[in-house]
Amino acid sequence: MPELPEVETVIKGLRPLITDKVITDVEVREAMMIGYPEKDVEKFKQGIIATQIESVKRRGKYIMIELNNGKQLIIHLRMTGKLLVKEVEAFRDKHTHLIFSLNDGQQIRFNNIRKFGRVYLIDKNHPEQAGGLAKLGPEPLDQELSLEDFKKLFVGRRGVLKSLLLNQKFVAGIGNIYADEILFRAGIKPDRTADTLTELEKEKIYINMREVLAKGIIYGGTSFSDYVNAFGEKGSFQEELQVHQREGEECYKCGTIIEKTKISGRSTYYCPQCQK
Repeated sequence: MPELPEVETVIKGLRPLITDKVITDVEVREAMMIGYPEKDVEKFKQGIIATQIESVKRRGKYIMIELNNGKQLIIHLRMTGKLLVKEVEAFRDKHTHLIFSLNDGQQIRFNNIRKFGRVYLIDKNHPEQAGGLAKLGPEPLDQELSLEDFKKLFVGRRGVLKSLLLNQKFVAGIGNIYADEILFRAGIKPDRTADTLTELEKEKIYINMREVLAKGIIYGGTSFSDYVNAFGEKGSFQEELQVHQREGEECYKCGTIIEKTKISGRSTYYCPQCQK
């Protein structure tokens, strides 16, 4: 599933291509992908057609397209989602389920092989209409999230650390890949519980969280299979991964064999020597 760096890369590509454009038509080929208004394709289309795109933003793993009628088009890519900008005459494959035509002859196409992605048309003042959007925790790269504020998030927490980083109510945007990489660089085993962390270890998580996510954005995200940016280009952060999907290979730091386990049902990679 695309995580914060991938979604940030997508919106950076979308922003100059679609801002100030008018949506002239909407084609819904798969109604199940409309999360809100649920089961009402016509209301969804009526709320979008003839509106102008004012801005493109991100919140956690959600793409937020602000419209000039007080509505927001919220898109969650989920497992295999791709949001691409294409010319009208460009080839459409069978997995293109939503198409937003623009007044400049281009289209925003939502391609989703497994159909897990969701699109919501909501009122700006009602984020609860879009899945878990209203319940997201702080943005890990937000300049207003200080080290002290981050440490306060651990108060009263006793859960497994890897699961905590994946909890979107704790911090928004971190998924399986980046959680593994953050904990490796912080030197902390993923199965540690939050209540066992020292103040220094919390600081290491904070510093490495920001560094890893920022680097992920610089490299255009991580592409193993489906993820591409708005131009259909793959990211390259997979070349920088230290532990994720490296089971059985030697640790770049100490030479110990990288191991794999399951935490909260998710494949988790770590170095038994470097991570304590």
